[in-house]
Amino acid sequence: MNNKVGYLIRTIRHLHVCGSKLGPNFRTTMRTYTLGISRRKSAIQSVNLRRFLLNVPPRRLEPSLRLLSQGVPVYSKGDATVQEQNATKTLLDEHVQSSSSAVDPLEEDRSVVEENLVVKSKRSQSQQFFDDLQKCTSPCDVLDLVSKYAISEKHCSSCFNAVWMLTKKLSEDQKRYEKQLMVEHPAFMQLCQCLMKNSRSMCCDDLVYSLHAVVKLEVPQNTQLVQTLLRVCQERLNEFDDRCVTVLAATLATMGKSRNVDALQAGLQLLVEQRIPKISNIFMLQSMMKCFGKDAPLSLKRKIEDRVLRELDHLTPLNAQNMFSALAAMNHCSILLLDASTNKIIESIHGFSFWQLIHVLKSCSILRYRNVALCSAIANYVTSHIYMWDTNQLVLLLSAFGGLRFRPVELMDILAEKVTSHPESLNLKYILGVLRVYSLLNHVPKCQNQEFLESLNGALNNYLTRISNVGLLKAVYSFCVLDYLPQPALSQLLQEDNLNELLKSDGLNKEQNEMMVHSVNVCLELDSPSFTKPATVFIKKPSSPLVSDLPEVQMALLKLLGDERMFQQNIQLPHDYNIDFEIKMDADRKKVLPVTEVDDPADAPDVQRVAVLCASPSAFCFGTRHPQGKLAMKMRHLKKLGYHVILVHYQEFKNLKKEEAIECLKGEIYSADAFPVSDVNLQDTI
Repeated sequence: MNNKVGYLIRTIRHLHVCGSKLGPNFRTTMRTYTLGISRRKSAIQSVNLRRFLLNVPPRRLEPSLRLLSQGVPVYSKGDATVQEQNATKTLLDEHVQSSSSAVDPLEEDRSVVEENLVVKSKRSQSQQFFDDLQKCTSPCDVLDLVSKYAISEKHCSSCFNAVWMLTKKLSEDQKRYEKQLMVEHPAFMQLCQCLMKNSRSMCCDDLVYSLHAVVKLEVPQNTQLVQTLLRVCQERLNEFDDRCVTVLAATLATMGKSRNVDALQAGLQLLVEQRIPKISNIFMLQSMMKCFGKDAPLSLKRKIEDRVLRELDHLTPLNAQNMFSALAAMNHCSILLLDASTNKIIESIHGFSFWQLIHVLKSCSILRYRNVALCSAIANYVTSHIYMWDTNQLVLLLSAFGGLRFRPVELMDILAEKVTSHPESLNLKYILGVLRVYSLLNHVPKCQNQEFLESLNGALNNYLTRISNVGLLKAVYSFCVLDYLPQPALSQLLQEDNLNELLKSDGLNKEQNEMMVHSVNVCLELDSPSFTKPATVFIKKPSSPLVSDLPEVQMALLKLLGDERMFQQNIQLPHDYNIDFEIKMDADRKKVLPVTEVDDPADAPDVQRVAVLCASPSAFCFGTRHPQGKLAMKMRHLKKLGYHVILVHYQEFKNLKKEEAIECLKGEIYSADAFPVSDVNLQDTI
């Protein structure tokens, strides 16, 4: 220990001599550091300075210097230790006194003036830096500034945020070009190193905004820069205020899974659970919802939901739009929040952009939230401002409606007219999108239906040399659902090599391809029997088992017809079609014939076959009784097989009273002028 004290005394004397030669600025600086009253320095600078001065471990030095500067005596074990520390204190006091007495008053005043000039100069340089930063027009301009100035931690954060703000305004091609120039710029590495070095001493705002900018600039997540910022955020998480927590949550929501991201999300989740009762900003709560995502525990989802519900009086239109995205990110369907947000969006529908409306509809699809008023308001707004939208935007909007099974009739008619007039405005992606939506929703334009389909067929023919086999199959299938056979596309699809490739797919794709190929085959046989097709290319699709159990309809038929022999249930037909109930009647549909008494071919002229199909709500367009494409195609084919088709909305039928259900079936089964004379018990039942 005596050796250390001696080394300390020699070092201070040496510095004192050097200081007298180097001038007043050095002496002032040394006096400031010795007395412990310097301005705040980073942790790295403090440690390095202490090691340079004393060459002892910082943990031993820090409390001694702090207490000595305060003039408080230090006591520890042993009188020798106390004497050594007192000697050190006396030596330091003498050094300070001698240094101060050796300085001439005029020289001291001059040093103070020079120090003030240095401070003002640094301040003016910093202000000049920020003025120049505002004039930058590209990321490389910002990096050029980094090369000219001495960058501090505040400058470093501002530079990254400026680069991000300038980059996000560019197009995708420009972004790729500018990012390439940014990475190749010699000052970029300097800026990254500065950020890593100063991250622990940054204020919380600068830290989280720097991480946000770095992530948005798509710096790889596995780099040392990103991982360092994530670890520092973990260490300082408890220091973050609500705004910092919000920015951090929004940043983490866009990042991929990793150990540091997962750890930070877990810590953020615990912090938010404690702060939820005090958070009143809806936007902050929504950012946290997006951050935690669908993996958040149900208890946390409900806590956030309850907190937002208490702030609904402050809900803005932008909050309402973000609410859909936030709930979709959490996969939490809160009807109360969605209904309140829907009302706010309907009130302010004219203030929303195209992409905001798209995001609302897509979020509704994810959450399976179907609101007729919301969909109708969006469709009516777009229709009334049709001049604002181009054809491609309308296709994207209709695709979003298709995800909700909502059929905006007027809007679809307008788009059909646009496509018929200018089919060249659609590329292959949008052609397939139009076909999918119109076939899915079973929409046939009121006017020029044939011209509309022919225009789409002509537009598709221009891409037959570039279209994939899967895309070709989807296009032909959609045409077939709409009762139209596109000859060139169909001929290309029927080539043996193309079909073999489609049917050799694995998993779910193979099952979907088989279903579409089978449907195309059925359409060729029933809709166009004269079409010549290869005999060996189509596979036989196995019949699906019949498991329908419809007790309400069965009971109503039994009451109406009086006997179980008057109808059959679960009938399997050719082409893998099945019907729930089959009734045989005379040609005028006035009398029901017992099944046991009729053994006639399917095309007997004096027998009318009636097929009763019971469909779930998912088989209809949302909010209507309009059948979707697959069900409409089945009904069309059953009619060509000789059936009179009765379509029953099963969910609504179950809600009818027994008398209403019987009356409903009676009106559908018998012709308008028929009277069921064979049913002797009918008057007693109704």
